[in-house]
Amino acid sequence: MKFNTSARFVAGIIVFLFLLSSCVHKIPKEALQLSKESLQNRQLQTRRFDADEKTLLSASAAVLQDLGFTIDESETKLGVIVCSKIRDATSAGQVAGAILLALFTGVAQPIDKEQLIRVSLITNPIHVDETDKSKSQTAVRITFQRVVTNTQGQITRREAINEINIYKEFFDKLSQSLFLEAHEL
Repeated sequence: MKFNTSARFVAGIIVFLFLLSSCVHKIPKEALQLSKESLQNRQLQTRRFDADEKTLLSASAAVLQDLGFTIDESETKLGVIVCSKIRDATSAGQVAGAILLALFTGVAQPIDKEQLIRVSLITNPIHVDETDKSKSQTAVRITFQRVVTNTQGQITRREAINEINIYKEFFDKLSQSLFLEAHEL
């Protein structure tokens, strides 16, 4: 039996694809497991409040604005607030090092100039008692990130901010704001 060239070509492609598909790696089981740090971060970033979602979003927006953030996006139907602020990122040690390097080599070294601090806040209504909607709670998760740029406009760092004091300060102020709002003070 003779094969024409097009049949050989198709057969060659099928064999090639078969061999190629055998090289595909499967996802290891540990790749889909969360690390211990991710659970710790989620606990740091999340709190439950005895308030409805709309009230909580309003109070959260007010607290973030009081902390100097500008609201970039807000979608109350989805329970999302995204905001940011720009701060100075100049470090005295980095400036001194750049000056010394410039003196010895004659080359100006870029240094960190400013940082964009971004905040993402998400609310999630939790119904404690399905028969009584007034007994509902709302979970709030907030994350802080920063992007540092240097004097040449290049990004030098992107990182999550996981400092306990920052989250504690936000949630303390949010609790105070909810208390004042609930008592109409």
